[in-house]
Parts: sequence; C-alpha cells; structure tokens
Amino acid sequence: MLKEGVFQIVKENIVEVLPYLANKEISIQASLKDLGANSIDRMEIVTMSMERLKVKIPPVELKEVNNLAGLVGLLFEKVNGCA
Repeated sequence: MLKEGVFQIVKENIVEVLPYLANKEISIQASLKDLGANSIDRMEIVTMSMERLKVKIPPVELKEVNNLAGLVGLLFEKVNGCA
C-alpha cells in the first residue's frame, strides 16, 4: 500500500470521528489536535486506522508522532513491514 492510501484511510477515520471536517481540506502537516480532536478522539482515530490497516503500534512509538505525516509514516512502515 502506498502512503497516499494510508493517508486516505486516516482522513476517512478523522471525518468519521470529527464529522464537521467533512468538507474541509485536511493537510498531512496538520496535527489531530489542530483539527480539533481531543485526546479521546485522537485515540479513536488512531485505533480505527490501525484496525482498518490490520497493524498494531505500541503506545511508546505513537508518543513520538506530532502530526498526520508522522502518523501516516508510522502506519505505512507497519503495513509494509518496514518497522
């Protein structure tokens, strides 16, 4: 799977959890916090993305993620067996 495909899945999950973003542009440089997601929303989006991509990421690795680019990169690595 390409990074763009992973980003698309993450965006779909963001819109499902935060429906007010449905008609907004979601930049890969944005953070979930910048998009208005509280800590519960953020965990739900990450969990949904991991489930959909069939990967598990230890919380300690997620701690280093600061924006969507970091999240997409980490998910991409796990999906493609790079990490």
